[in-house]
Amino acid sequence: MKIRPLFDRIVLKQEAAEERTASGLFLASSAQEKPEIYTVVEVGPGGIVDGNEIKMIVEVGQRVLVGKYSGTKAKIGDEEYTIARQSDILAVIE
Repeated sequence: MKIRPLFDRIVLKQEAAEERTASGLFLASSAQEKPEIYTVVEVGPGGIVDGNEIKMIVEVGQRVLVGKYSGTKAKIGDEEYTIARQSDILAVIE
């Protein structure tokens, strides 16, 4: 199944949490913090949103940093995604 975002929305997949500390200790799943780093899976077409023209500047495959409570979580099949607006992206990781 494929998700096709509309307007200025993007579909993101969160990167996995670290399972080890810097010193090599394994962390229990309850102690693992998920990073706010996502991979862009799909990008909407942009267009006119609230009377302003939005040009999409992120691309599929880029790694981005997103605010902690940004977007809407969605589970499609076995995969979990976050659907957010392009303006929720804080930075592109290069």
